[in-house]
Amino acid sequence: MIDSKSKTLAENAFLVGAVYGNLTVTKVDEHLDELSLLAETAGANVVHCFLQKLNKINPSFFIGPGKAKQIIEQAKSVNVSLVIFDDELSPAQIKNFSNLSKSVKVIDRSSLILEISSQHAKTKEAKTQVELAQLEYLLPRLTRAWTHLERQRGGIGMRGPGETEIETDRRIVRDKISLLKRKISTIDKQMKVQRGNRGSLVRVALVGYTNVGKSTIMNMLSKSNVFAEDKLFATLDTTVRKVVINTLPFLLTDTVGFIRKLPTQLIESFKSTLEEVKDADILLH
Repeated sequence: MIDSKSKTLAENAFLVGAVYGNLTVTKVDEHLDELSLLAETAGANVVHCFLQKLNKINPSFFIGPGKAKQIIEQAKSVNVSLVIFDDELSPAQIKNFSNLSKSVKVIDRSSLILEISSQHAKTKEAKTQVELAQLEYLLPRLTRAWTHLERQRGGIGMRGPGETEIETDRRIVRDKISLLKRKISTIDKQMKVQRGNRGSLVRVALVGYTNVGKSTIMNMLSKSNVFAEDKLFATLDTTVRKVVINTLPFLLTDTVGFIRKLPTQLIESFKSTLEEVKDADILLH
């Protein structure tokens, strides 16, 4: 499979879904269908889906260690470099998979959605929101296999062993998160002012599943040219247009789409965007 934009080979991927708790095989199959669309949107070529029944979640690999090793070995044998879990993996589980193989990358649904969001964020606001969500997801998952003990940060007034590489990385990420949170706070205030300046017109918000056609409806009703593409999360930016139907004017808003198992970091980051839905007079689903 060739990615027409980059002209490079797409990454081959395995998908892994687990049936446990109250989940049924039918429901997990639905989740895997959605995960497959997400993977293809990110540019991956889905080779095979694994469905594993679990009595309980394994703390080391989510699935059983035997099955985990089998999937990694099978991936190596058929030139698959990416394994995507439908469920969120803990930092320890991701580290354990990394120890199993350096050539096969293992990620979860949250990481995949954040990657797609990063690809599709166009405005400064959306890019800031997505970057914050990515760093908050990354922070507890920072791991390194350093062969040396630590990097000295010595000098006058700097006694003691200094910081390890991983501690330095974590500090840098935490500082960046603080900076982005301040930026988003400013964005939230600006968007609140913008919403307040729209007057007394009726506000209609288009809501629904991602890729269901909200932007297409927006373009049709408002005769505008909002970006629309047959991909999940093609649009991440809120767009507002004034529409008049039968002499009745109103404001029409195109919002971020719904999806199962949306990363909590994205929900928090996109609060100001979701306020558009909260402030609407009518929700058009």
